[in-house]
Amino acid sequence: MLREDLTFVGTCDIAGLVRGKGFPSTELPTRRKVGIGWTHSNLMQTCFGPILDTPFGTAGDLMIVPDPSAEVHVDFRDGSAPEHFFLGDICNTDGTSWECCVRAFLRRAIDALNEACGLELLAAFEQEFVYTGVEDVPGHAYSLNAFRRQGIFGEMLIAAIRAASIHPDSFLAEYGPRQYEMTVGPDSALAAADAAVISREMARGAAFRLENRVIFSPMPVADGAGNGVHIHFSLHNASGKPETSDPAAPLGLSTVAARFAAGVLHHLPALCAVTAPSPVSYLRLTPNRWAPTVADLKLQDRGAALRVCPVFEAGGEESRQAQFNLEFRVCDAAASPYLALGALVFAGADGVARQMEIPETETALPTSLNAALDLMDASTAMKTWFGPVFFEAYMRHKRSEVVYVADLSETELCARYAQIY
Repeated sequence: MLREDLTFVGTCDIAGLVRGKGFPSTELPTRRKVGIGWTHSNLMQTCFGPILDTPFGTAGDLMIVPDPSAEVHVDFRDGSAPEHFFLGDICNTDGTSWECCVRAFLRRAIDALNEACGLELLAAFEQEFVYTGVEDVPGHAYSLNAFRRQGIFGEMLIAAIRAASIHPDSFLAEYGPRQYEMTVGPDSALAAADAAVISREMARGAAFRLENRVIFSPMPVADGAGNGVHIHFSLHNASGKPETSDPAAPLGLSTVAARFAAGVLHHLPALCAVTAPSPVSYLRLTPNRWAPTVADLKLQDRGAALRVCPVFEAGGEESRQAQFNLEFRVCDAAASPYLALGALVFAGADGVARQMEIPETETALPTSLNAALDLMDASTAMKTWFGPVFFEAYMRHKRSEVVYVADLSETELCARYAQIY
């Protein structure tokens, strides 16, 4: 069979989907500099495909330039084409960063944190999904039987994640029907977001080769369990020393970590428009679903918006400090990891810069995407973080999505998003 190796370059866009273009791999040396052609309104593609609204029209040219640190080349050794792709930056034709590039948004957040306190953030993503290659057997949450019945999918997924130069941490059968979870090890913020995108695509790639699907939709079915994306994070100084924990302080948080958490809680109702960015996201953020409904910080409570995670004391104080982290739980896979993590870091950096304190009262989270977008639209801070062009584009993208599915029942809504994610 006559074949030629192809390479794909893409970006994980507002809709949380990787889009881009492929080309013959022999052209890679040139493409490393000029990337692939793109246009402004490509940013406005909804998760359903159509561009429903755009501030950019049909004019303009951009390029997605591959980042050598975000290259994936995974051969599943089954005769199928290897997964060979780069994640890249959206740039203007002169090579400067485009103001609406999602990776540039996260970089600006990283810079804001460094300016606020001189620290960097390490992060790791937990991602839940439904695997269609198993039968739903009730009563087997977290069980060896559910782990066994996924067959070789888990082995393929972990091998693919490792082959993509990402450190796999765990793979488990989760609480919901046919639900599984994968986690990867912590890394610096941009690399962690890259890893979240790549591991998600490796799950899709492994399932595809087994003629099945993975479904990352926040609510695959209206009366079922939700799929969350949980972001673990900790703060470190320039030499890599952890700066998140103070065992003598409330909840064990250092002063800077408490201020970071306070900033997240302060901005969280508006942040939902970015971290829970689909109409179906708000079917998950309801009582009795092990999902947050208020902006709160709790010690080892999986219903909290921000959870102080447990540490295991057996390794001693140095190990305890290295383990100590917070978990952000108001996120799902409809969000681009770059935007979700970037918004989280911007909010935390604002809390540090303004020396915020943990609020004494808990604010309710919005109960719909429209309500979240209203809060985002009223947020001066978020307008500053995005910049005027990106802010308008994001708002118009999400408002148009809300209108597009407004007439669907909850059952129909879940079915539509399950087809996409």
